[in-house]
Amino acid sequence: MKKLMKKRLSTVAMAVLLLSVADLPGRSEVQYAGIIADPAARARTIVDKRPVLHADGIKFGAYDPNGDFGAQANVATEALFLPWEDVDLETLRAADAYAQARGRNLLITVEPWSWDVDWRLSSDQLRRKVLRGDYDVNMRAIAQMISQLKSPVIIRWGQEMEDKSGRFSWSGWNPQDYIAAYKRMMDIVREEAPGTELMWSPKGEPGLDAYYPGADYVDLVGLSVFGLQRYDELAYSKHRTFSEALKQGYDLVAGYGKPIWVAELGYEGGDAYMKPWIETATLKQSAFPNLREVVYFNDRDVNAWPFNLGRPDWRVVESLAAN
Repeated sequence: MKKLMKKRLSTVAMAVLLLSVADLPGRSEVQYAGIIADPAARARTIVDKRPVLHADGIKFGAYDPNGDFGAQANVATEALFLPWEDVDLETLRAADAYAQARGRNLLITVEPWSWDVDWRLSSDQLRRKVLRGDYDVNMRAIAQMISQLKSPVIIRWGQEMEDKSGRFSWSGWNPQDYIAAYKRMMDIVREEAPGTELMWSPKGEPGLDAYYPGADYVDLVGLSVFGLQRYDELAYSKHRTFSEALKQGYDLVAGYGKPIWVAELGYEGGDAYMKPWIETATLKQSAFPNLREVVYFNDRDVNAWPFNLGRPDWRVVESLAAN
C-alpha cells in the first residue's frame, strides 16, 4: 500500500500550470433550484469546474493529488488523506514543503485502517483493538511526524462516524465507543504535537450529535457536501443547490458554536447543475454565519454511489482516465 500512499500524497509536491476558470455569468443559485430532470439539463460545456473564489468570501482549500490547484493563489489549505497502516510517513515532509512554499495550512485526515482491503479488520475488530490501545503506536508515530512539520496542521480523525452505509469500518460504532476512541487519539496528538488543531468531522446526517466528543476536543467541525446531478434526480426529484446540500448538516452542528468547514466538497453534472455550485460554494451567506472554509475533493470517488451510478469523478478538470 505504500505505492498507493505515494499516489495520494507525493503528487501534491509537483507544481503544475494553473488551468483557467471558465468565464461564468453571475447567476443566483435559486434560479437553478427545482429543475425537473431532462436530457437538456445534462448538457455539458464547462471544462474546468473549480469554484469561483470571492474576494470577501469563504476561504478555500483542496485535496489535490493531481495538482490542478498547484499554481492557484488564494488556496488556504492543502488537504491530505492518510491511512495509519502500510504508510510511509516521510511522504508528509514533501507535502509539508509543498504547502509551505504556497503559504497553505495542512488538513490531514487520518483514516484508521489500511487502504489495502485485504488487510482491513472488521468493524468490531477495529473497535476493540483501538479501545485496547493496540493502535496507539500508529497514532503516536503520525503525531510525532506532525510535530516536525513547519506548516500549521489540522488533524481530522475517523471522519463520517455517524454514516450507516458501511463505507468506513469505524462508522456506526456505539457513540460512546467512538467518542472514547476519538479522545484517545486526540490526546496522543496533543501530547506529541501541541498546537495542532483538532477537527471533528461527521458526514452531516441525523444522529451525529450522539458522537460529539465535547467542546474541549473540538477546535473545528468538518462536514461532507457532495452534489451529483443524477443522484439528486433519483433521490430528490430535483436539482439541489450547494446551500440545500449543506443546510441539514450545518443546522445540526451550528449549536456547538465552533467554526464549521466543508471538509470535503464535490459536484458533478451538466452546466445548469454545476454553475450554482461553482458560483456559491465560497460565497458568504447569512444562513451559514459559522462557515469558515470549504475544501474541494479533487479526485474520483473511491466508492460507488447508489442507483448504480458508479464512482463520480469530482475532478475540476475531467480525467479521461477516470471514464
